[in-house]
Amino acid sequence: MEAVSSGSPGGQDGSGTRTALPAGRQAPARARAFVRAVITERALATSSPGPETEQLADDAALLAGELVTNALIHAGTPMELVCQVETDPGADKALTGARIEVYDRQPAATVPGAADGAGSGRGLGLQIVSTLADSWGIIYRHTEKAVWCRLPLPAPGETQVPVGPLNPVLYRQLEATELAHPPARTEYRGQAGAGGRAGTLLAEASELLAGQLDENMVAALATQLMVPRLADWCAVWLLTEDGQMRLTSVWHEDEERIGPLRGDLENEAPPQKLWTTGTPWPWPESAGTDDGGSALAFSLVSGGTYRGTLLIGLAGPPEITDSMAHVVEDVSRQVAQALVTARQYTRQKSISRALQRRQLPATLGRLPGMESAIVYEPHASGQTVGGDFYDLFPTGDGRWCFLLGDVQGKDAEAMSVTGLTRHLVRLLAREGHGVESVLRWLNAMLAEDAAEAVNAGGEGAQPRFLSMVYGELTPDPGAGGAQCRLASAGHPLPLRMSAEGEVGSVVRSQLLLGIDEDAEFSADTFRLAPGETLLCVTDGVTERRDGQRLLDDENGLAGILRECAGMGAMAVAERIRQATHDFSPEPVEDDLAVVVLHAEARRPYR
Repeated sequence: MEAVSSGSPGGQDGSGTRTALPAGRQAPARARAFVRAVITERALATSSPGPETEQLADDAALLAGELVTNALIHAGTPMELVCQVETDPGADKALTGARIEVYDRQPAATVPGAADGAGSGRGLGLQIVSTLADSWGIIYRHTEKAVWCRLPLPAPGETQVPVGPLNPVLYRQLEATELAHPPARTEYRGQAGAGGRAGTLLAEASELLAGQLDENMVAALATQLMVPRLADWCAVWLLTEDGQMRLTSVWHEDEERIGPLRGDLENEAPPQKLWTTGTPWPWPESAGTDDGGSALAFSLVSGGTYRGTLLIGLAGPPEITDSMAHVVEDVSRQVAQALVTARQYTRQKSISRALQRRQLPATLGRLPGMESAIVYEPHASGQTVGGDFYDLFPTGDGRWCFLLGDVQGKDAEAMSVTGLTRHLVRLLAREGHGVESVLRWLNAMLAEDAAEAVNAGGEGAQPRFLSMVYGELTPDPGAGGAQCRLASAGHPLPLRMSAEGEVGSVVRSQLLLGIDEDAEFSADTFRLAPGETLLCVTDGVTERRDGQRLLDDENGLAGILRECAGMGAMAVAERIRQATHDFSPEPVEDDLAVVVLHAEARRPYR
């Protein structure tokens, strides 16, 4: 026990007697000993020892141990424990309650379900405790950065009497007793079936498991919920997608035993059975104690399907009671449901990522004599693809085709259109279709799709319009650079920068794709000379907003590109990306895509 004041296991500063608790498995026992010592010494000072005081010491020590256990599990940092005794203001000065404060060193964080402002300035471990405090008889007050325990609740008009530094002899005696015989924890385990404390554990399990989307984290939380409250060690086996059993998490009260225990348990996986109650399990030697102990296996079942097995072990007597087993069964059901949720999320995420990977090219070709660079940032959280799309590919006949497009909307339907469009363009280009023909076919496809959507969903159906820049490059091996044919269908106009830094547009704006089935499209032809750069962006760049001002107001994008004179493709793309983000302090609210093509300085073509 680390002393706060010299020569004493506890110090007093006018708000109670306090002590430091290092993080470790003996912290709960030391917390109980400290609280007992504070209450006992105060009782002796006021000549008020008796059964009521002993009960107060027992209850306060029990809850102090549970608070420290929670802080140890959820924060894992050193703690500070404060105990202040409350007395009746009458002449007898009888002890009526105790205030227990526990602080961890974990940075504050929001707890799901907590009221606004709850836990402000407090460690994460005790914030979680405070959200569950009602069923513990604990009052959390936002004006006090502490957890309050009143056992029993104080009488009206009572006063709080601080206690001076503890008698070290008294504390050491109580500490030795708690470390050797921790009655508070045994009592808690024995009363695990009692409504209040069982409800607390189940509420905490529900709070911690809710929203967990990783099955490994679910298993880890399950083992740490069991230890040390209900068991000395706990393990979770999960049934994998291929039908194998995997030992996912092992936890022991003595962390040095976790490795050997895992080794023993891995030798024999539990059978894949739907046990309705806890089933006895052989005691592993590495779990500790010469007298062995009792172990039970509980099936993790949800929707009538076996998901895995939870093992708990309790060293020596007493054995695992029926009430404890019932609590573990309830927790096991919560764990199984959390596993189902986590696996469904993982499966959907894997499918989504697999589909998204097909929407954009896995790699980009290397144009002879040209540098190319792409910046792509989808706006939607957790997605790799949005409504913007790009491609750069050879046709096999000496031409290279590139495109940058934007589908109306940012939902999954928009994402599906991006993939369809990209693959259709590749097919048409490699079949020999030129720029005008590709745009004409795309326009017809989108118009037909819009008509079908209206026929199927009525006038309320939303057709999908598409803007796109599409071009062909034919590298010039003799003179360097490339011949370019380019068209813009309702898209922000591409900009060309000369080697001297002059910037201007090179194509005319045309109709969006999907608006008019009979629309005709034309392409502009120009030469991209050595040292020149072609910049294509989506409206996530040009329409980046700062209040009422847009980035491309007064040719803002051209001004940014002009500052990039002399840069290569990668540097230009990064400069445009950074300028877009820096234009406003607000986050970007649209997909952002940039394509840069730069003709290298003239050199012999190979």
